[in-house]
Amino acid sequence: MPMAVRYAARSHVGLVRDSNQDSGYAGPHLLAVADGMGGHAGGDVASSTAIGAMVHLDDDTHGSRALQHLEDAIASANAELHDVAQEQPELHGMGTTVTALLRTDNKLALAHIGDSRAYLLRGEELTQLTHDHTYVQTLVDDGRISADEAEHHPQRSMVTRVLTGQPGDEPDVSWRELRHGDRYLVCSDGVSGFVAHDTIAEILATVPDPGRAADRLVDLALRSGGQDNITAIVADVVRLSDGEGPSTRPQVVGAAAARQMPRAIPDTPAARAAALTRSASGATAEPQVTLAEEGGVSRWSRLAKVVASVVLTLVVLAGLAYAGWRWTQQQYYVGTQDDRVTIYRGLDQTVGPVSLSSTAERTDIPVADLPDFYRTRVTDGVTAGSLEAARAVVADLRTQATACAAAKAQGRPCGGPVTTTTSPGATPTPSTPSTATTAQTAPASAVTSPRAATSASSPAVTP
Repeated sequence: MPMAVRYAARSHVGLVRDSNQDSGYAGPHLLAVADGMGGHAGGDVASSTAIGAMVHLDDDTHGSRALQHLEDAIASANAELHDVAQEQPELHGMGTTVTALLRTDNKLALAHIGDSRAYLLRGEELTQLTHDHTYVQTLVDDGRISADEAEHHPQRSMVTRVLTGQPGDEPDVSWRELRHGDRYLVCSDGVSGFVAHDTIAEILATVPDPGRAADRLVDLALRSGGQDNITAIVADVVRLSDGEGPSTRPQVVGAAAARQMPRAIPDTPAARAAALTRSASGATAEPQVTLAEEGGVSRWSRLAKVVASVVLTLVVLAGLAYAGWRWTQQQYYVGTQDDRVTIYRGLDQTVGPVSLSSTAERTDIPVADLPDFYRTRVTDGVTAGSLEAARAVVADLRTQATACAAAKAQGRPCGGPVTTTTSPGATPTPSTPSTATTAQTAPASAVTSPRAATSASSPAVTP
C-alpha cells in the first residue's frame, strides 16, 4: 500500500522579537525550515529566499536523484543570497539555516546546515537526525563540555555554518529510510532551544494529530521564555487506504508567508496550492462561550461584580507588570553603543517610550574590528542569562576581533570563529593569527566535510 505524509506547520514571532525571520514550508513531498539572521530585513530575505528556492521540488519526479536535486536547490539559494547582497549592500552579512526533507518513494533525502533541527520519532524512540553547526557543538564534539552543559551555555546560539552567499556554504546531506508510522519534526532553535528533548519526545508520542502536536510545541516554547522566533513542522508517514488521496495543500509559514516568494512556483497541483498559501497557518481559536446567569440578579449586584472584576484585573496587571520588570532586570545581552561592544542589563526592547534595558558595562572593542558575521550578530544583540555569561560572550568577541585585526594586518580576509586549544574547564585562548580559522565572510566549520555523509550517485540508506 502506498505511503503518504500528513503534515502541519506552525510559526510564531516569539515573546521578544518584533518580526519573524523564520520561514517554513510543508507539502506532500517537501518539509523545510529556514531560520534567517542579519537584522529585521536581512533575516526575512535570507530565509524566504532559501524556502523559495526549494518549493519547486515538492513533487514525486525525483527518484534516486532527489538528494542531488535538493543540494542543487540549496546551492541556487546560496547563489541568490550572494546576488541580493551585492545589489543591496544593507543586507551584507545576512544568512540562514536550512533543514529540509525531500520524500521520494520509501526514502527521504535530508539536507542540513545551521542549528535548526530534524527529529525522527520511530516507535517510542526520538532521534535527532541533524548535527548542530554551532560553536558550542564543537566544544561537545571535542569533549570540552558535556551535552548537558551545552544546553545552558551562553554561546549556544552562535552558529558556525549557515548559508551566507559565499562559496563553500554547503549542507550536510544523507538518505533516510521511510517507514509507516514514522513521525518527523523539523524545527528552528526557537523550539529545540526552549523545549527539552524528553518533552519533545513526549509531545510527539502522545499527541496524535500533527497540527495539535505542532501547536503544543510552540505553546511550550512560549511558556519557557520563547525569546526567539518559533517554527515547527510535524509530519506523519501513513499508508493510504483504497480511494484515499494524499494531502496536496502545502502550508507556508513565517517570513515566506508574509513575503512574496522570490521566484515563480511551478504549475503543479501542489505548487498552485502553495502559491495560494500566503498566510501563516495556526490553530483555529475556539469561540469564547458566555453562559447565562441562573436566577434573577439585581442591577446593583451586576454593577458590583463589574467593579470588582475591573479592580481585580488592574491589580493582576500591575502585579504582572512589576514581576515582568523585575525579570527583565535579571537578563543581559551584548550589543553596541557608540560603535563599541557593550553589555546591557535588561531586554533589547522598548515599550512605547520606555526602554527595557540600560548600559551595564562598556568595552573597548570596536564593532568594526569584528568579522562580518559576528558584527551582524552583535548588532542584532546576543542574549545572555547573567552578567557572567555576557562577559564570556565579550571575551570570545575580543578573541575574534584580535584575530580579525591580525589577519587584516597580514593582508588576509578574516572570518570566524577562532580555533582555540585548551583543556577542559580552562578559559579558551586564541590561536595565533596564522592558525586561526578564516573564511570569506561566514564562520568556518569545525565539523567534517558536509559531503562526506553520502554520495548522491550511490545513496546509502540509513535505517
